[in-house]
Parts: sequence; structure tokens; C-alpha cells
Amino acid sequence: MTSGVTTRTTAGEPTRPHRDDRLDRPIAAGSGDRPVRLTGGDVLRLGMLGIRTRRIRAALSALGISIGIATMIIVTGIPASSRQDLMDQLAELGTNMLRAQAVADQKPPVQLPPESAAMAARIGPVTKASAVANTHAVVRRTDRIDAFDSSGLTVLASRSDLLDAINGHVRAGRFLDSSTEGFPTVVLGYIAAGRLGINRLPAGGEPPMVYIGEQWFTVIGILDPMPLSPDIERSVLVGWEAARTELRFDGRPTVVYVQAEEQAIEDVRAVLAATLNPQLPGLVQVSRPSDALAAKRATEQTFSGLFLGLAGVALLVGGIGVANTMVISVLERRREIGLRRALGASRGHIRWQFLTESVLLSALGGLAGTVLGVLATVGYAVSQGWPTVIPPGSVAGGVGGAVLVGVAAGVYPSIRASRLTPTEALAAP
Repeated sequence: MTSGVTTRTTAGEPTRPHRDDRLDRPIAAGSGDRPVRLTGGDVLRLGMLGIRTRRIRAALSALGISIGIATMIIVTGIPASSRQDLMDQLAELGTNMLRAQAVADQKPPVQLPPESAAMAARIGPVTKASAVANTHAVVRRTDRIDAFDSSGLTVLASRSDLLDAINGHVRAGRFLDSSTEGFPTVVLGYIAAGRLGINRLPAGGEPPMVYIGEQWFTVIGILDPMPLSPDIERSVLVGWEAARTELRFDGRPTVVYVQAEEQAIEDVRAVLAATLNPQLPGLVQVSRPSDALAAKRATEQTFSGLFLGLAGVALLVGGIGVANTMVISVLERRREIGLRRALGASRGHIRWQFLTESVLLSALGGLAGTVLGVLATVGYAVSQGWPTVIPPGSVAGGVGGAVLVGVAAGVYPSIRASRLTPTEALAAP
């Protein structure tokens, strides 16, 4: 039997295959001292050798890089979730909304066509469009108040889809719809409700009423504050058809509200005036995008730079830990390296062994850190009531970055190990 030793055969002796204990696989007899090629499985088993035999140290080393990767995901995931919550709040304000109206103080007055909202809706990036019109009527709390005392409030004819176009919300009651817009009913803006002394709607009993023109109107709803639509806050909204029949409204809108895809908001603004009034586009005034949109974009850029810096620091800390572990491992395993070299392992074999061990150690730590970071981010975001956002780049970078860190951290220790001669390594204390 021959095991781990190369046998020489004499002439006429039959040759028998033997095994090389260094790799635990057969080598053809008569191969002599020819170098052995390592397969992928061989390299993987050699790399796992140090991890299996030094489990506590391997676990602690993997823990170091897993903490680094988990930190990277947490410091990107939690701010990303917070940023998404902020972006949602800014979007609710109407950062993608435009407001178009005819230029005032023109002789004769400029009027928008009755189908203005439908014309605006045909612009490609536009997602929602609606309109209101000034009825020039006066609203009073009772018919005993001076007919010219409007309290600074405007009576607007409103489309039933107005709230969707301006991101408005009803605080109490309900908004105008197809079942009420033809009847003498109104919805009060937040400031208008305060000035009229109607701050709530009774759950039961008689609803409050206001006097508009020469007609009583029933209040069916009160709106929430809308900082980006102050004109609606100070208005009393009447259904489009009710304004026609009760207030002799001519059906021509005075203001058109448009929502568009955020990235195309400037393009929509450029063509909106010509769409609403092709003959005289210069007489249509279109608001510029909200300052909240500029703040939103600046916030996105600031957060992106912060993410990149924090992720780089986390990976650097993890890489230093792995490199330190691998250098110590080479120092402690010099006898093992010398024995393998004495048995015929080449310098390349030694380099691949320690480099693979470094990569496996980092990859295991990266996987554990990724799972830990994702769970921590989800838990914190849920506890804060934020939408959970895990940047895909962080997850991919968690594992991919760990592998790259393992390669970088293992290069020097693997080269150092391969340069040890058998006599130097075996003579080490």
C-alpha cells in the first residue's frame, strides 16, 4: 500500500494507482513529482480548512465584517425609508402640480374655453386635470349680513374631481360628487370655514347653511389645510351644475389645476399655456413648479451623498478586520504551510488556499450582515410608521462588497504565506 508517498516502479513491475493525502484524490502512477492541478472543489475544500479547524476565530472574524455590512445596510436603509416618508409628504403637498389662469386686468377680459381641463388632460405626461371658476357671488353666514360683506371669501364653481388634482383631503363630511353637484350644496375651505364660524359638522341633526346670492346652500363638507393651494382654503366650493342653475355661471373656468409626472413637470409647463389658449398663449399665466419640488430634489441628492460615504466607511472597517485575521492566521499556521510545501504543494497552491479562505470568510460575514441589516431596517421603519425601503444597491453591495473586501484583504497574507520556504516554516516556533 502506498499512501501519500510517490512510489517508483522498476522495469517489469506492474504499476498501481496511489493516493495523494494532500488532496485526498488519486494520481496516476508514474507521474513522479509533476505538479498537481487544483480543481475548483479542491480550492474550496482547502479554503474551508482553516474555517472548520478554527471555528471560534472564524466566527469572530465573520462577525466583524457582518457588523460592517449590516451597518452599511442600516445606514442606507433607515435614511432611505425616512427619505421616502419625507418624499411622500412633500408629494402630498403637490410638488408635481401646476396652476394656469388667464392674465388679469386685460381689456377685454381673457377667458379660458369651457373644455380647458379636458384639453390639459390630453398632454402626455399629465396625470390629472381639473378646474374651478369664480362665480363672483357673495357668501354670507345669514341673509341679515350686508350683501356686500364677503369676508374676503370667494365662491368657486368646482369640478367633482378637483380634490384629486390638488391632493386635497376632506376634514369633515364629504366632497362634491355626481349626486350632489347639481344641488345647492357647498364644501368649505379650511380658512373659509373658520371665517364663517363653521368648524365642524354635526353627526346628526340639521347641517349648517350659508347664504350665497339669493339662495341658501347646505354645507356638506370642510376641507383640510392645503398650503400649496391657499386660494382653495379661502373659498366656498359649489358644484359645477349648481353654479350654472343657481348662480348663473357661464361655464368658463378661471383656473385650471394640472398634475404631471414629476420628471416632466417643466416640459408640461412649457406647453400648457399654448394648449389652453392656442391663439394667445401669452395671455395665460402658468405657475412655476413648487419650491417644495426643488427642496425634494435637493434632499434626494444630499441623502445620496451621505449613503455613499457611510457605506464606504463600513466596508473599510470590515476589510481591515478580515486582513488582520488572515495575517495572524498565516503566522499561526506556518508549520502547516511548511508541511504542505514539503509534501509538494506549490506556492500557487498556498496562495489560493489563503486567498479562498479570506473570500469565504468575508462572504459568510457579508451574507449574515445583509440578513441582519435588512431585518433591523424593516423593524425600525415599521416602528416609525415609515414605508420600508431597502436600496437594492445596498443588498447587492453587502454580498458583492464583502467578496471584494475578502479578495483585497487576502492578497497580502496569501502572498506572504506562499513565500515561506519549507525549512523556514517548519523551523518556526
